[in-house]
Amino acid sequence: MLCEVWSYFLYLYSLLYQAIVPCAFVEQLPVNIVEHQQYLGKWYFKAAVGRKEADIQNFRALDNIWFTMEKTANDTLLLTGNMRIGDHCTKKTWIYHIRPEREDLELEGRTYRKNLLWSGKWANCSECIIFQEVEPPLNQTDTEDSLNRFMIYARQTDVDSAVVTTFFKNTACHGMLASVRLPQEKEFCA
Repeated sequence: MLCEVWSYFLYLYSLLYQAIVPCAFVEQLPVNIVEHQQYLGKWYFKAAVGRKEADIQNFRALDNIWFTMEKTANDTLLLTGNMRIGDHCTKKTWIYHIRPEREDLELEGRTYRKNLLWSGKWANCSECIIFQEVEPPLNQTDTEDSLNRFMIYARQTDVDSAVVTTFFKNTACHGMLASVRLPQEKEFCA
C-alpha cells in the first residue's frame, strides 16, 4: 500500500515538475562510432529504473554487482557480471555484438532487444554510464514496450548519493517511476 501511494506521489510530482521544468535529455552514445576502449574494464552497478515494477524486479534480490567489459575479436564485447545474492555469489556472462548499421549493442540470443548506451552526464557523473534495455511489445495490440529500463554504472564502488538521486529524478521526468538502488552492504564477489 505504501509503495503504491509513493508511486502515485512520484508520478504526480514528475508531472508537476515536467510542467514547470522540461525534462533533461541524455546524450546517446552510438556504439557503432563511439571509442569503445574508454568503456572497457570494471563497472559497478548502482541503480535501475523502469516504467513498471516488472522491469526492475530481478534486481531487488541483489546486494551488489560489478562487471568487467572486455573487447574480443570481431567487434564483440564480453560482459561478465559478479553478483551477490544474499550470502551467495554467482557469475554470468553476456555477449554483445557491435554492428556498423546499428547504434545499439546486439545481445547474442536476443537480437530484438535494443541495448543503448547513454552518457553519465544525465546523472551529473562523468565516471558513470547509463545502459538502457528495451524490448518491443509482446503483442501487436500492446502499446507499451514489454521491457524498458535504465541502469546506471560507476567506475567506483562509492559514488555520491546525489548521483543516484539525480538519475532517479531525471528518469522519473520521463515516466520511469519504478526504481531500485542496490544496498551494497556485503562484500563484493570475486
